[in-house]
Amino acid sequence: MTSAPSPSSFRDTLSNALRYWEPRRLVYNGVLVVVVVGCFVANWPDSRLAFSAAEPLLIVFILAVLANVAYCAAYLPDLLLQQSALRDLWIRWRWVLLALGTLFAAALAYLFSQGLFASRILVD
Repeated sequence: MTSAPSPSSFRDTLSNALRYWEPRRLVYNGVLVVVVVGCFVANWPDSRLAFSAAEPLLIVFILAVLANVAYCAAYLPDLLLQQSALRDLWIRWRWVLLALGTLFAAALAYLFSQGLFASRILVD
């Protein structure tokens, strides 16, 4: 009869989560930068008008901060699942949460970027 693995301390679990998620934040932010810059370039020259005032810059800054706050949401399921009997399985598959979260954030970044950079000229 095998016994269940002993649960890790919260400190060990948190350290493991930090070691996993924080280096990947760079990839997450990199994907979002590529999406935003891509939308900016694709909508040129109309997109340059978005930066003729301070408001669009503030909007981009606020959205970048909110995207990183949303990234922190991954810690909740990670910490909980690491404390469960599913820990070993979770450690192998948590990249799926990273991939889905990054895809979702990229879709939101695309929609917001199109709203900021796309031409507002209506053609009749």
